[in-house]
Amino acid sequence: MSENRGNFGSKLGVVLASAGSAVGLGNIWRFPTEVGNNGGAAFILLYLVCVLFIGMPIMISEFVIGRHTHANTATAYQKLAPGKWWRVQGGMGVLVAFIIMCYYSVISGWTLYYAYASLAGMLSDGSMDFIVFFSDFVSNPVLPVCFAVLVMAMVHAIIVRGVQGGIEKFSKVMMPMLLLIICVLMVCAFSLPGSSAGLSFLLKPDFSKVTPATFLSAIGQAFFSLSLAMGCLCTYASYFRDDTNLVKTAASVSVIDTMVALLSGFIIFPAVFSVPGVEPEAGPGLVFMSLPYVFTQAFHALPWVGYIFSFLFYVLLFLAALTSAISIHEPVTAYLHEAHSMSRKKAAWCVSVVCMTLGVFCSLSNGVLSDFKIFGLTLIDAFDALPSKILLPVGGIIISLFTGWYLDKKLLYDELTNNGHLRFPFFKVYVFLLRWIIPVAIGFVFVAEMLKTLFGIELF
Repeated sequence: MSENRGNFGSKLGVVLASAGSAVGLGNIWRFPTEVGNNGGAAFILLYLVCVLFIGMPIMISEFVIGRHTHANTATAYQKLAPGKWWRVQGGMGVLVAFIIMCYYSVISGWTLYYAYASLAGMLSDGSMDFIVFFSDFVSNPVLPVCFAVLVMAMVHAIIVRGVQGGIEKFSKVMMPMLLLIICVLMVCAFSLPGSSAGLSFLLKPDFSKVTPATFLSAIGQAFFSLSLAMGCLCTYASYFRDDTNLVKTAASVSVIDTMVALLSGFIIFPAVFSVPGVEPEAGPGLVFMSLPYVFTQAFHALPWVGYIFSFLFYVLLFLAALTSAISIHEPVTAYLHEAHSMSRKKAAWCVSVVCMTLGVFCSLSNGVLSDFKIFGLTLIDAFDALPSKILLPVGGIIISLFTGWYLDKKLLYDELTNNGHLRFPFFKVYVFLLRWIIPVAIGFVFVAEMLKTLFGIELF
């Protein structure tokens, strides 16, 4: 079915769609959390190093595998390594995307609900207990499911329209809108009293707080933020035209992704530091439980500004979640469409219905099914832990070893240079990183996480 596959129609579409895949809750939710927990600017510097020397090489590798084969991620590895064990990574990429989609639709539904709640003025009362508000919402057996279904319906509507008419067209509209909202929010955040303390927290590195554990967090964040080893980037690359500059595209995506993460910090921390009593180390609850209070208190003199700020922030969070949800849905849809000869519409329906069915149980695990545990974890936490702690790091190691050791170097060089038409003077450095540095670094993180999770042993 490869001759009937869609392709991105423009270079801008390639970059924006790929950036949309990478930009997600990891940038706006998880990145500020990691910065707050690891001392600010020192963590950001480590994160940039990890993106450059770990994230980009793996991203380039996924681009090479996807574009060379012009196939879904499972078929791509089968084509490149027929009969070899390497092809397990292709199937694992599809599995990872499927598992993540089940619970990501639920969390994306939370962002949509908070955008709605902001618009309806439900988050405008500074005396409200936002911890209770959030807890009551996620434990509700109906409301979170309804919003998750709405998100899945939006994702489905875009996926069934194909590559150019759906994914690319959506990305060309939503990514500029996302960046515009970020710029508006930054202006508002910088105008707050005390915002300079937030900027100082972000821009002045405190290397006394840097430990090996900080480095492990930076690697994990780079991996999570760039959507590596999920099958998303490999699948998107299969729609690239043969004249696409893979290295330049990877660099552009990494820059946009990192820029969104940094600018999100420029929005959140000036606001946080403008309100006494709210700590930057608040963790994941910062977005849903602390920030509504911050917005009402920071703009208490101008409530309408706080209302707009809050609404735009949660719209931003929702758009980021939606762009990633689309890219997570696509690898599974593409696999069913091509490997099992389904129509794209039928494949998309299968993915949407099955993922949403499991998503309902994930949502209910925050409430009525909270007593049902898998290895001590609620269902939604288990669906999160399996990919993030096991499948993604293992996938990253396999991709780097596969590209660095197994893949023919002439094929690799030809793909990176478009058969000699482009220059790539860092080819030997790139291969060295794939063979030695990246597997060791990711393996170190993986072992540390396993020891902590299984035995409660913390290396640092």
